[in-house]
Amino acid sequence: MKPAQLDSILTLSPPTVHASGTRCAVAATRPDFRADAAVGQLWEVLLDGSRPPRRLTRGFRDTAPRYSPDGAWLAFLRAAPEGRPQLAIVESEGGEPRVITNRLLGVEQFAWSPDSRQIAFTSREPEPGRYGGTDGVGARAEDPRLVTTLNYRMNGTGYTADQRAQLFVLSVPDADEEPFVAARGRAKADEADAASGFPEARQLTDHGVDHAGPSFSADGRSVYTVSVFDPESIDTLASRVVRTPLDGGESTAVVLAEPGTAHVESAVEAPDGSGLFVLASGLGDSGTDFVGRNTRLFWHSASDGSTAQISADDDDFGEAPGALRVDEDGRALVLARRRGVVSLLAYVPSGGREVLADGDTVVTGADAAGGAVVVSFADAASAGELAVARGTGLERLTDFGALLREAATPVVPRELVGESADGSPVHGWVLLPEGDGPHPVLLTIHGGPFAQYTGAWFDEAQVYAAAGYAVVMCNPRGSAGYGEDHARAIRQRMGTVDFEDVLGFLDSALGAYPHLDRDRLGIMGGSYGGYLTAWTIAHDHRFRAAIVERGFLDPESFVGSADIGWFFPGEYTGWSGDAMRAQSPMAYVDDVETPTLVIHSEEDWRCPIEQAQRYYTALRLRGIETELLVFPGENHELSRSGTPHHRRQRFDHILRWWARHLPTSENPGAGESAG
Repeated sequence: MKPAQLDSILTLSPPTVHASGTRCAVAATRPDFRADAAVGQLWEVLLDGSRPPRRLTRGFRDTAPRYSPDGAWLAFLRAAPEGRPQLAIVESEGGEPRVITNRLLGVEQFAWSPDSRQIAFTSREPEPGRYGGTDGVGARAEDPRLVTTLNYRMNGTGYTADQRAQLFVLSVPDADEEPFVAARGRAKADEADAASGFPEARQLTDHGVDHAGPSFSADGRSVYTVSVFDPESIDTLASRVVRTPLDGGESTAVVLAEPGTAHVESAVEAPDGSGLFVLASGLGDSGTDFVGRNTRLFWHSASDGSTAQISADDDDFGEAPGALRVDEDGRALVLARRRGVVSLLAYVPSGGREVLADGDTVVTGADAAGGAVVVSFADAASAGELAVARGTGLERLTDFGALLREAATPVVPRELVGESADGSPVHGWVLLPEGDGPHPVLLTIHGGPFAQYTGAWFDEAQVYAAAGYAVVMCNPRGSAGYGEDHARAIRQRMGTVDFEDVLGFLDSALGAYPHLDRDRLGIMGGSYGGYLTAWTIAHDHRFRAAIVERGFLDPESFVGSADIGWFFPGEYTGWSGDAMRAQSPMAYVDDVETPTLVIHSEEDWRCPIEQAQRYYTALRLRGIETELLVFPGENHELSRSGTPHHRRQRFDHILRWWARHLPTSENPGAGESAG
């Protein structure tokens, strides 16, 4: 795959299954260079395969489809160019979509009521005078912000205290309702209160805290959300299940009384109202020990108020906790990450467990209705497809990856188990470019660190393999998917066994594949991967060049500058200055000899740009060959969801850097031919 082919990548939303169990809908989104934005529409897919998938909508960016429980409506989020997502509905049998909200900051998430008559949604409610709420008052003219908490901003969102995500509810308009026509001319002049044509949305919460993940109670009288709930607890990692009645009563927190539920991520009530399925993790005695904690499934009984863990200890549902669904039979459908794959499991309140989809795939979403279970997934050949789950296998329904295959033939990752310095196994993959080699090698390191590489289609690895590089990638200790002991092994000792694991895996790959060139090595990574790249080149000098992207490079300055700085470095490195410096790449920057490209985004609040600027400057002052590539208008998610133009430029610069230090026939350096 070439950088110019980024617009061939279609990714899918979680599916929504119609009440009949005969069809489903999904949003397919791709980067578009002409629009310089992500664009996408909704597609309908018949589960019997009797008709090819068909495009349902033609909006600029239509996402997050959900059928109403009675099957009459399909709701989704629609965004215009430069606009915020708004809630839209269309009759499920076809018709013209109608946008039913006009929220200044858009709609984030929504849920149908059991009777299909109401929709609850979350939306950020700005303080008066902020975020364009007052004509003529732009961002630079707003009043100053007085900050009195630690937890006051978020990467990709901005400041949060003055735009809290609140809960709203509205009634679904009648399908036969007369279309709204705005007043014009004399009628407009005579109309005292100009109508908007949008249904009234009632705000249900106003607590000075955020609410997320709305879901209705089984009786339709309340809405559950996840929230810190208590404004006095804003500077904690704890979150709770909150129940808000529709009749205007006070919101209340559901008391779970189970240490493992200190940090709630998602909650859905069983269809019969007998209790709640809750996805949550513990925070240790300190209340901030989040490092490497598995997200587990709990059952909270309505009859006696008890809460019990029902999932196995080694199941981890942290990949996409918001994808939790409960089917009509009362089973919780959850996505479990393990050893480089993501499977679909079903749990019942008693703890009974069933595997619904497993294998060499990464399930990204699931839904069930009418006896059918449908999943969205990625595999080695496609970034997104739909399938019906039957038994433990998948019956594929779509071929959205065809566009990608027409652009480029995917390189299939080869699974490998390597060995670390202490003999521990290290699991990962190797992608080999075409030809006999010897191929220069790129050791890539994922972010997190509590995340995992998989064997599914990955644009980074595909671009580098197409440029003639063997790509070596693994899940060292600290990664997700291999149990809590594996994930917590680097707590307060970063740059130890994780450093040994990635180098051990590299050595294992070089030994397993003789057509890899051990004398032409590069190393690269982003976020935590940027940390471990910077750490490695200060302690091992075998690499011809390196790329440090959006890196966590100095734990000490991270504490006051990052959106998560008030807890993240202390929990991973320890809180003392000595401990932080002992695990800081900046403390060892004088030992770096490797030419290094530093990449960062100006609006990155997760790993602030000062991390990159100071690291780059330190290398330059020492005479190390170094460049700093800075992207305006982008944040920590540049490589995944930045504008298509910037994503392509990022790849162009990365390949330019590797062409200089590790030229290939497909990616030649200056003065070399591509032949």
